[in-house]
Amino acid sequence: MSNSRQFCTFFLDNLLFGVELQKVQEVIRYLDLTAVPLAHRVVSGLMNLRGQIVTAVDLRRRLELEERSQGTLPMNVVVRTSDGAVSMLVDDIGDVVEVEEETFGERRCRTGVNSTLFNYLQRRAPPACGLLRRRAGSQECPAVLSLAR
Repeated sequence: MSNSRQFCTFFLDNLLFGVELQKVQEVIRYLDLTAVPLAHRVVSGLMNLRGQIVTAVDLRRRLELEERSQGTLPMNVVVRTSDGAVSMLVDDIGDVVEVEEETFGERRCRTGVNSTLFNYLQRRAPPACGLLRRRAGSQECPAVLSLAR
């Protein structure tokens, strides 16, 4: 019997990513951020999430992708970590998908994304979930799942 995991998916630069659903606190629209002087460039700022101070990390910068176009606001995927909640700024939100563990493979991806930041990649998209590939239709890297700590 195979094991499966659920992932909350999101897009960055037309690539589909996912984080394990059990680690997601919530998904929300963009909130105003307060800049953090001298912070690393991937830290976009701090947000007040119903009284909880949350650090916002821009995943485009963290993954060394091109900057988001001017005037385009990101979405927040707020995840729970051992250090508290962290918001990952992403381009768009996808679906919650269930993925069979046997489809996970080596951490190799030819999309220009630093794959050392991931726990695993999915080798192929499950038949019932054809969206797990680049939006542009390329199948070089069908899906990148579960961000590493």
